[in-house]
Amino acid sequence: MKEIIVIMMTVILVDNFVLSQFLGICPFLGVSKKMDSATGMGLAVTFVMVLATAATWPIQRFLLDTYNIGYLQTVVFILVIASLVQLVEMTLKKYMPPLYKSLGVFLPLITTNCAVLGVTIMNIDDELTYVQSLFNAAGAGIGFLLAMVLFAGLRGKLEDCKLVPVSFQGIPITLITASILSLSFMGFSGVVEGLFA
Repeated sequence: MKEIIVIMMTVILVDNFVLSQFLGICPFLGVSKKMDSATGMGLAVTFVMVLATAATWPIQRFLLDTYNIGYLQTVVFILVIASLVQLVEMTLKKYMPPLYKSLGVFLPLITTNCAVLGVTIMNIDDELTYVQSLFNAAGAGIGFLLAMVLFAGLRGKLEDCKLVPVSFQGIPITLITASILSLSFMGFSGVVEGLFA
């Protein structure tokens, strides 16, 4: 159990996919203007990450590794992720139309979101067990959600701020804010190691 907690805390805080590894930047910058869109995207990515890990880990171990065709990993994983995103998209369109409309073009972009592909490949490369991989994916999704919600809150405050110089308004202040948020997560680097010391 201790190992699972360390895996999750590490991937949520220390090795956050968006703020430390800079994966999934497109939806991070594109959908974080409103809190409800950011939350919806974070939950959708978390769901897809866990589902993709649940599907790709056995495919890697029992199909690609068994038949020595590991070189097809990226292609197979992208196909699996694309199928899962279509499932999520159809579900949201049917049961949550407002969220579906607010996510817009960014929902299909989960298919090519490098954070989703990254977590599935890193689970294999780090030789995690199936259960560890699922918790790692869930933690990566929660970390993505946390980054999205924090950044959406900051962007909301920036839009109301009248002190931002004209030359910094828009994309420049957004990128500066993202970099400062990223730096703040570096402070967690010693916390996880010291949790169970």
